[in-house]
Amino acid sequence: MKITVNVKARASENKLFKNPDGTFTACLTAPPVNGEANRSLIELLSEEFNIAKSYIEIVKGAHSKTKIVSIGE
Repeated sequence: MKITVNVKARASENKLFKNPDGTFTACLTAPPVNGEANRSLIELLSEEFNIAKSYIEIVKGAHSKTKIVSIGE
């Protein structure tokens, strides 16, 4: 499954919301520096979807706020 995630870094807490259009918004406490926000996003998705981190991959947008993430493929 591939999902589109809009990331908001440096938020007050880690949260994941599903938007009405089917995309997700992830609020992350980590700053967007040296891949910290990406690692935090993978950890959050792992917890939310109850799947191992090794099954989650950022396919597109590793350096942007909008990312396409593959889960479980």
